[in-house]
Formats: sequence, structure tokens, C-alpha cells
Amino acid sequence: MQRPPPEDYRLKETSPHLGGGGVAGDKLTSTYDLVEQMQYLYVRVVKAKELPAKDVTGSCDPYVEVKLGNYKGKTPHFEKKANPEWNQVFAFSKERIQSTGIEVVVMDKDVVKDDFIGKVSFDLNEVPKRVPPDSPLAPQWYRLEDRKGDKVKGELMLAVWMGTQADEAFPDAWHADAAAVHGEAVANMRSKVYLSPKLWYVRVNIIEAQDLQPSDKGRYPEVYVKAIIGNQAMRTRVSQNRTINPMWNEDLLFVAAEPFEEPLILSVEDRVGPNKDEVLGKVMIPLQSVHRRFDYKPVNTRWLNLEKHVVVEGDQKKKEVKFSSRIHLRICLEGGYHVLDESTHYSSDLRPTAKPLWKPSIGVLELGILSAQGLSPMKTRDGRGTTDAYCVAKYGQKWIRTRTIIDTPIPKWNEQYTWEVYDPCTVITIGVFDNSHLHGDKASGSKDIRIGKVRIRLSTLETDRVYSHWYPLLILHHPSGVKKMGEIQLAVRFTSSSLLNTLHIYSQPLLPKMHYLYPLSVTQLDILRNQATQIVSMRLGRAEPPLRREVVEYMLDKDSHMWSMRRSKANFFRIMGVLGGLIAVGRWFDQICNWKNPLTTTLIHILFIILVLYPELILPTIFLYLFLIGIWYYRWRPRHPPHMDTRLSHAETVHPDELDEEFDTFPTSRPADIVRMRYDRLRSVAGRIQTVVGDLATQGERLQNLLSWRDPRATALFVTFCLIAAIVLYVTPFQVVALVSGFYVLRHPRFRHKLPSVPLNFFRRLPAKTDSML
Repeated sequence: MQRPPPEDYRLKETSPHLGGGGVAGDKLTSTYDLVEQMQYLYVRVVKAKELPAKDVTGSCDPYVEVKLGNYKGKTPHFEKKANPEWNQVFAFSKERIQSTGIEVVVMDKDVVKDDFIGKVSFDLNEVPKRVPPDSPLAPQWYRLEDRKGDKVKGELMLAVWMGTQADEAFPDAWHADAAAVHGEAVANMRSKVYLSPKLWYVRVNIIEAQDLQPSDKGRYPEVYVKAIIGNQAMRTRVSQNRTINPMWNEDLLFVAAEPFEEPLILSVEDRVGPNKDEVLGKVMIPLQSVHRRFDYKPVNTRWLNLEKHVVVEGDQKKKEVKFSSRIHLRICLEGGYHVLDESTHYSSDLRPTAKPLWKPSIGVLELGILSAQGLSPMKTRDGRGTTDAYCVAKYGQKWIRTRTIIDTPIPKWNEQYTWEVYDPCTVITIGVFDNSHLHGDKASGSKDIRIGKVRIRLSTLETDRVYSHWYPLLILHHPSGVKKMGEIQLAVRFTSSSLLNTLHIYSQPLLPKMHYLYPLSVTQLDILRNQATQIVSMRLGRAEPPLRREVVEYMLDKDSHMWSMRRSKANFFRIMGVLGGLIAVGRWFDQICNWKNPLTTTLIHILFIILVLYPELILPTIFLYLFLIGIWYYRWRPRHPPHMDTRLSHAETVHPDELDEEFDTFPTSRPADIVRMRYDRLRSVAGRIQTVVGDLATQGERLQNLLSWRDPRATALFVTFCLIAAIVLYVTPFQVVALVSGFYVLRHPRFRHKLPSVPLNFFRRLPAKTDSML
């Protein structure tokens, strides 16, 4: 059994006051119940009217200041507008309020000194409380007052209330703890929900072309077809029949996202020389007009005219259209596949692209992102280390991003999100990042820095139970190796709407049926997954606030397929761990055969005799034994979700050079001597693997050569033995043969000798094909 991880890297169970109360019987009683309630004072500044003119020009440039103790929030100012509209919400955490009153001041923007127009004051003890799902508090008109409290000209429409983070105004509100952030950077720190674009596989079956007109009529054309969608480009092989009517019948696969922005461009080209191709014709196909296929029914073929490429002659462009040249193809959008943008080992969604093929949801996943602690400083500001942390969670097509908590290693988010679940054998990924686009950091072109991530497999969660733990945030850092960047506190609950539907899912294929009826090769899936990741990161990067490329690629584990000596070692020891049970059974059986424990060996003899005499008891005994093992292990079942395991990953003992190799770019950017050393090391490892594979092939060839007469004497001996064995087994009851064989295998050590057995000696002498290899 694998040793537990170090204490510092383990999961820690917590008992927070979720939903403002405690946990009772693993269930909670309120709606927004997986986070701790945080009280906020909300001020909605809607608009003003009839503001007096303060400038010498007779105009007014108003803005509003909301003052609460040492905190001050401002709206944008409007030039020369006496009736401005802001509709902006300010939020002040109740924990940081150190005043008994709040002032909402209307000011006039000026070059030298801003002028005071009027104010509205509130006593915090008289502010009403609002708890969703109550309707939002209706704003009211308030007459402005001067500094002495006398009424002046102008009115301001406001709404002031006490609420929690469950308020719908919370995500877009200006927060007092982010007062140091101004301008466009404010949008980069707000919470947001994103949806991945709907991805389709585009299948283009290039069949043939007709009546092509190459410029050189005296040579046999070498024609191929190049297909382009956006930045994806693929090409067919060169047609074998070198005529003006080439044939291919070749499939090309692409990934496209709705809404379709780039068309499919097909270009028929002739290779006239090295690195020189002539375009014989092009056709542009909008993807909006392409047939959408939901099943395996064949798609109708199409003949499309090829448009001659543009020829530039001096300052004029001449476009030739050849209606005689055309291309025959079959094209469709595959809705029956699931477009993989994650690894299948920890995918969060397995549904096909076409929504009519979706099955009903089986439950709901709720995630409460509470807080983090001990976060490492990720950058330096004003001479000290600081962290501006936010979280991203991804499940299915829905991404969420929490607000950024600036300048603290112990941020508290207390935000709750919900997803529909269609398959329990899926994984939700939660990542923590440092926001590098605040305080003017955008000009430096810096990237958001990864702090760590957590994966939780839904099938490991009990239904309706709340799991609240501190998860370690671990990351591989070059060159220091594994590093704990802090801890994140999460509360997770999976609620199943129907137990029968959930159990039924376990009998269904993991992927949609098109993956099995018309499977894609491993190479195709790898290329298509890389294309899908690029499309998702590009689309989400265009949102506001953007979910940046480095964040999306880290959440989707874009480089998980790249070679890593550390991962190879980890996978080898995983295989050894799986085989460890079989090895343990083998050792136990060897002890039985060698009579290490005479009592156990005697009991095994008795059980063996019973099973031989009553063979109908064999299968029931096996299943009863498995049932008892399962019931016995129930006492030690896991009590918490799995998390990142540094020992399983071989991250604690990784060599610095192996870590440097893992962080290397592709293609490599390291010096030639380091690449040569790593290549030699890889050759050494591959040589050992080659030897093992060769040994396995040798044993298989020896089995084949039992009857191949490659060694005529060995085959004659084996055939003779088979004849004698057949005659003996025909006349001897099976139970007698089984008893004799069993007693021979379990015989006492004094009747054994250390030399190999006769069958093993015979097998090892059989020929193999190793002597025929160069």
C-alpha cells in the first residue's frame, strides 16, 4: 500500500459556518448554503436631476462620491449635464465599516478644485436589510443638502440597503476593498460566468476533381487539395492518378465553433517543383450552410465549381473563373461526436455536440469557494510581496471566475455556483491564479500566474453530503520542484435527482456512440484536441473580463500529453501498483505450495477437493469471496475526495534536469550539449523497454512455433504428447485429472527440486525469430 502524503500536503477537513449556520446531518437548511454569509452595505446611485450650474460657463460636470469612514468610491463624471445617469452600485464589507453614517456627495468636476453641489446622508442603523429572493429595493429621490444640512437645488435617486454576497448586485458592484484599482482594470477583477463556445467536428471528404487546367500541359500534374479553416490547415496526399481528373477519397477533420466566423477554403494545387505549387482553383464554403449530421447516415455529395486564383499583372488584378473545373466532395458538421478539449481521463463533459442527442440531467453539482490561506507572494509592489488572487472553476461548458481579492494572502471569496450534471464519472477543476492586470500591470504584457489547482471527481462523492476541506495548492516549479503555494477551502455537494438514472449511466458507453461506430485515431484526437483548446482559449479571451489564454490552457491541461520522464516513472509505478495485487497472490500461492504454513496449506487442499468434486460451486465461491472482500474494505473507504498526490506523481524526488526537460518548450530551446545528454538518456531508457518488448515477442513466437514445425523434433514431441494426453483425458474422468494435477502442484517441498520443470525446459528450447533479426 502506498504511503500517505506528507502532513503539509494532505487534505484537511473543516467545519465552517456555512449559510450562516452549521451542518446538520450532512445537509444544510438554507439556499445559499455552501459559503459563509458576508454582510455588505450596498449603495446604488441611479441618477440626478436639476443640478445647479457651478462653472462660469453656466454648466455642470457632475460625479458622485460615496463616503463611508476612510473608504471613498467615485462614479464617472459627465461633462455639461445637469441630469446625469450613472446606475452604479457600491459595496462596503460590514467587517470593515468603522463609521455610523454614510454620505453620498454630488461634486462638480473642475480643473483646479472640484466644487461641492450637495449631499445625502444616512444613518447605518436605519438602513433596511434585504435577503434574496426578495425583490430589489426600489430607488428613491432624495433632495440634496448643503454642508449645514439645509435643502439645496437638485435631487439624487438612490437605494441603500444591507445584503449579502447572494445579492444580484454583488458581481458588478464597486468594492471598497478594491479602491486602489481604477479605470479599465476594474473590469478585470469582477466575478463572471462564461460559456465555452459550441464546438463541432467538420468532416471534409475530398473525393475527386474534374477538368483541371494546369499551366504546363506537357507534364503529369501532381495534384493535392489544401483545406483551411481559420488557422487550421490540412492537405490530402498527392493523387496517385496523375491526370486532370485526380481522385483522393480522403477525409480531413477540423474543429469549428459557433458562431461560425471563418469559412472553409479548399484549394486544389499542383506541385510543379520543390517548394513551388500552382493553385489550379479555389472554392469558399460558409460553414453556416453545411449539413449537420447527428448519426451515421451517409451525407449527400456535392459538385462545386472551382474559382481560378487571382493573377496580379502590374497594378491590375485579373480574376479568372473556370466553370469547367470542379471538385466533388462530401462535407458535414458532426453532431454525434463529443469534441474533446480536455483529457478523457479527467473530462468534465462527455455529451455529443448536437443538443437533440443530450440525455436528461441526473443531478446538480454545487460548489462553494470559501477562502484561501498561506498564499505565496506572486509579485512585488511597493517593495513588498503581494498576491491578487482569483479562482476559476470549469465543469462542462460553464466556466466561472470569482472576483479578485487584492493584496492579501488570505482572500475570502464566499461565492457559490451550480452546474447541471449529466454524467457522474466526470471531473470539476478549480484553479487559483494571481491577477497581473491590475494597477497598470497591463502595459507590461504580463500573464496571470498560476498558483495551483484542484480536481474533484464527482463519482467519488456521496449523494447529498457536503464535503468541506482545505485543499493544498501544489505546483511544479522550475527548478525547485514541487512547491506548496497555499491552501484553498472548498465546499462541494452532489445532489442526484434519481438514483436509478445515476446507476443506469454506469452501463452506458463513456463517449457518444459515434466514437465507437466510426472511431477517430489517437493521432487525430490529439490534433483535434489541440485545435479545440486554441479555439476555446481564443473565444474566452475575447470576453469582458477576459479569461486569458494561459488560464484556459492550464485549466484544460494543454501540455499533459508531452513527454516527461517524471510522468513516465509515475505511470510505471502505477502499473506496478496495479500488478502488486497479482504479485501478492502469486507469493501467497508460492507459500502454499512450499508449505510455509501447514494449516493454511491443508485447508487449501480441502477447499480444492470440494471444488473439484462439486465444480458448480466454483463461480458462486469466487463471487462470494469478492463480496466479502468488498464488505471488509467498506470500513476503510475514503472519507474525502481525492486530491493532488505528490508521491504518486513522483514530484518530490524529481531530478532537476528531468524537471528542466519537462518545462522545456516544443521544439526544444536548450543548448545542443544538454539535448544530446537527454537524447542519450532517452536512448538508454528506450533500450530497456526494447529489451522487455523483445522478450515478450520471443515468448509469443515460441508459443506459435509449438505447431509450426520450425523445430521439427520439438513439434514432433509436442504433437505426440498431445495425442497421448487426448487419449488419457478421454478415458480418465476430469475430476481425477484435476485432483492429480492439483496435488502435484501443491506437493510437499521434500518432493520438489530446484531445477526448472520439464515443460519449462522444453518451452525455453523452442525457437524464436530473434536469430533472423539484423
